[in-house]
Amino acid sequence: MFVRKVTTLLKPNSISKFSRLMEQEVIPMLRKQDGFQDELTFFDPSEDGVTGISLWDKASNAEIYSRETYPAVLEKLAVLIEGTPKVDTYETLNSTFHKSATTLAAVA
Repeated sequence: MFVRKVTTLLKPNSISKFSRLMEQEVIPMLRKQDGFQDELTFFDPSEDGVTGISLWDKASNAEIYSRETYPAVLEKLAVLIEGTPKVDTYETLNSTFHKSATTLAAVA
């Protein structure tokens, strides 16, 4: 499993708009991507900071998303964020989600 972590700051008082945009537009875009597994989004109210973690079956599918779809996501979020989001990527070492997803795929 592969992880993309995106961190950014939100403009003041925009968390509800951000959350709604994620639910109504961004997550549906993610669900259409090959290899997409899950999205977790965290909010730090003390800094108006948001961290999004997306889980992918493999790095190549996350890279395709980064090239082909992520620019459109940034465009949708541009009115709500401050500056440029920071993107980090990781290979997963341990995960109960990963084991569950693997087990479910084997059973199906």
